[in-house]
Amino acid sequence: MFQVEKKVLDNGLRVIIVPMKNSEAVTIQVLVGAGSRYEPKKINGISHFLEHLFFKGTKSRPKPGQVHKDLNRIGAAYNAFTSKENTGFWVKSSVEDFDVGLDVVSDILLEPLFKNEEIEKERGVILQEISMYEDEPRRRVIDIVENVLYGDQPLGRDIAGTKETINNIKRTDIVKYESDNYLSKNMVVIAAGNIDKKTAFKKIKNIFSRIRKGENKSFQRVKIFQKSPQIKIIKKDSDQTHLALAFRGYDMFDEKRYILNLLSVVLGGNMSSRLFTEIREKLGLAYYVYSWGDQYNDCGYLGMAAGIPHEKIEKVIDKITEIIKEIKEKGVSQKELAFAKSFIRGQMALSFETSDQIASFVSNQELFYKRIMQPEEILKKIEKVSQNDILRLARDIFKPEKINLAVIGHHKDATRKEKLYREIFNKI
Repeated sequence: MFQVEKKVLDNGLRVIIVPMKNSEAVTIQVLVGAGSRYEPKKINGISHFLEHLFFKGTKSRPKPGQVHKDLNRIGAAYNAFTSKENTGFWVKSSVEDFDVGLDVVSDILLEPLFKNEEIEKERGVILQEISMYEDEPRRRVIDIVENVLYGDQPLGRDIAGTKETINNIKRTDIVKYESDNYLSKNMVVIAAGNIDKKTAFKKIKNIFSRIRKGENKSFQRVKIFQKSPQIKIIKKDSDQTHLALAFRGYDMFDEKRYILNLLSVVLGGNMSSRLFTEIREKLGLAYYVYSWGDQYNDCGYLGMAAGIPHEKIEKVIDKITEIIKEIKEKGVSQKELAFAKSFIRGQMALSFETSDQIASFVSNQELFYKRIMQPEEILKKIEKVSQNDILRLARDIFKPEKINLAVIGHHKDATRKEKLYREIFNKI
């Protein structure tokens, strides 16, 4: 358990301090409740574009590279990220350099210049980033399976956008998107580390009271029309086939998410899991094979992925289907369930070792749930999960009409293979 102090400023901005007496570091993070699913289709990718541009010059640091120099001078670790539902900015530094980190994070968000010349430079950078992802099929196949899951809806589009949308985004689009979404009531500022909470609150309040008051519009909720297995095969010259399976699951507010995440551990959460044991250890058909649970505000899924020889894809899909059917019919053993609970307990303990990890956990809890659950509260919910809970959930999600498959690799006759995979899935 860690101590959490929260205050809401007059403009509605939430500020949280997590004192950590035994740390020599401090992390400042700003989390914004806006990501790619908040974007109109014609400017898909603007959240990520904007994230890049915040580092490209401010009124106090107008020259390219000044933001990086000021952070590198103190040896800070720092970055930003864009997801489908939020965007984040963080700096981790020594406690002595807290003021510098706070000054830089606030500066890029409060005083960005968005110079035309920097927008054009960064446009080129992002186009290269999109090309880079195309050359990383292991990563790309996860994007594709979400495209399959959610289709031509905001949640089904790529976070980085497309080359066409990035080329068409104008400065006026960027300025408007920032002013519409970077507002006090959908932002959280957190400082975690060896800091005095009163001093930290005062410094953050003095700076972030300037954030525009307000809250952004809600996102477009997902509509589900699926009635049978959905499959997308992308032909690409590569040395390996990459596949991702996704079974429709539950949103981040559904209590069944704890059951699903335990099932994911049993399936492919570590090197003792069923997928790893059967596909890598026994068959030697994959270097990587794993599963994960993913939840959004209004939907979620259980995913599985593997990199395999081109000619072995049918064998691997057969084996994955066999493993799924066994769990659907028989559930998991008490030993497996206890093992999964112990694994999650250990992983959670490790995840709260450092200030940046605690800052990330707390900020996400506050942004999405409007309250901060202590790790002990989460672990109690996990401990309550029974074998029958796992069995009921497996029987609920392991159905043909909830299966989505994405494949990237060197394959011929995609139509025939799609038909074959559907026949396999329809037996689940």
